[in-house]
Amino acid sequence: MSHVVHARIGSQDFHTQIQVGPHKLAADEPLDLGGRDLGPKPDELAAAALGACTAITLRMYAGRKGWPLEGVEVALEVIEEGGKRSVRRRITFQGPLSAEQRTRLRQIADACPVHKMLTQGTVVETTVEE
Repeated sequence: MSHVVHARIGSQDFHTQIQVGPHKLAADEPLDLGGRDLGPKPDELAAAALGACTAITLRMYAGRKGWPLEGVEVALEVIEEGGKRSVRRRITFQGPLSAEQRTRLRQIADACPVHKMLTQGTVVETTVEE
């Protein structure tokens, strides 16, 4: 299975148009970095992908189990310290879940495909078209 994402940028500033199938997104840099702040920074888009994937994975798992998960909120903070980047993820569950269910859902959060892609290493092969 493969997915094609197109990102296009012009000759000025950093506003980048992204297309994923029929969906259109934008990325940019903030004003203080020379952008026009017309979209999230690329690392924020990566964090957003992790948040969405985490929430979807938890919803799917709880649904299959028939657990009373009424909602999930995933808050992510991208942290840059000492030349290293990390992501702090905080998950809040809504619904009358047992302690065991909450513990299992916490474990399942790490099974989302984007989490695996970010933590288990992904090969990026680059070619240049003329």
